[in-house]
Parts: sequence; C-alpha cells; structure tokens
Amino acid sequence: MKNIIIASSNEHKISEIITTIQPFFDKIYSLSDFPEIGDIKEDGTSIVENSFIKSRVTFNHTKLPSMADDTVLEVDCLMGDPGIYTARYAGENATYEENMSKLLENMKGVPFNERTARFKTVVTYVDGENDFFVEGRLEGKILEEREGSLGFGYDPIFYASKQKISLGNMSLKEKNEISHRALAMHKFADKIKKLMYV
Repeated sequence: MKNIIIASSNEHKISEIITTIQPFFDKIYSLSDFPEIGDIKEDGTSIVENSFIKSRVTFNHTKLPSMADDTVLEVDCLMGDPGIYTARYAGENATYEENMSKLLENMKGVPFNERTARFKTVVTYVDGENDFFVEGRLEGKILEEREGSLGFGYDPIFYASKQKISLGNMSLKEKNEISHRALAMHKFADKIKKLMYV
C-alpha cells in the first residue's frame, strides 16, 4: 500500500492538495490523524526550511512518507514582506481578515502599478531516501480592497495578472489550474510518478 501524510491540519489546504495527489496513493493522512505530533514549530529562515521542518518531523514520528507545503506572499514595495511571516503577519494567531487588513494598511497610497507581488509555494517530500522539494509561483498585484469571498488567506486582495481576476473571485476548480500551490503540486505529482513507476 502506498500511503502519505500531508503535514497540515488546514482543511482548505488539504482539500487543494488531495485533488492532485489522490491517484497516486491508497491512503492519504493529515496531521489531524496524528494529534500526538502537536504543533510543529516553524523556525526556519526560508520557506524551503520551514516546509522541510514539517515534513521531517512528521516522517520521523510516523515513519510514513510525508509531504508539507509552505507558502509565502512577497510584496515588492514592502521589500518582500510578509515573506516567511505570511500566515502570522498581524500576529501569532492572526485571522485571514487581520492579515489582509494589516497588508492593505501598510500599502496605503501605493499606486496599482507598483503593487506587484507573488505567491510562492514550496512542497517538500521526505521518505528517508528520496527527499526533494519543488516550487510554484503566481505573479500578480495587491488590490486596494477585497474582491470576492472565495478561497482563503489573502485570496480576495490578490489579483492574478495573467488571468485578470482576483483569487477571491475564482472557483476552486479555476484556482487549482493556475495557483502557485497547484503549479507546485503538479511538479510534485510528476516527481512522485517517476519515483513510484520507474
């Protein structure tokens, strides 16, 4: 049996990931299935480090192949912030709303053409032999106010330049075709296919 653990308890994230990897595994677990692991402290200095911390802690605890992802939002006019603090930009237990509000406040007065930003997702995989990571990115701009209520995180204020729409106005199906996480997951799926079927 081919099993894998997604080192996350975030239901939104897990549902996006499962869509892509379902065909390759008999059983997909998440951290919710292993409550004894508890909160994993992400104290790395980059998204690659933070993602590997999650997948390694999970693998070391369960001895089952583990994958994790980490996503950052980089805003050019803020020198790359929020960066590794994307999930806790407005504080340790900040809500999506609080994070968005802080970002919009910090960008007040910045003209639209200077509001360039990108989402980056790194997916790591650890099984003790074939550890690897892949990256996906989505270029866009930060809107001056929220548009749409779909998705999660910063989606309502992120305008995908190529698609000319906010992620908050995109259905899960549309988002799964173009998002930073989707791109990283497709690369991940390609690597997993090669590992399993070569």
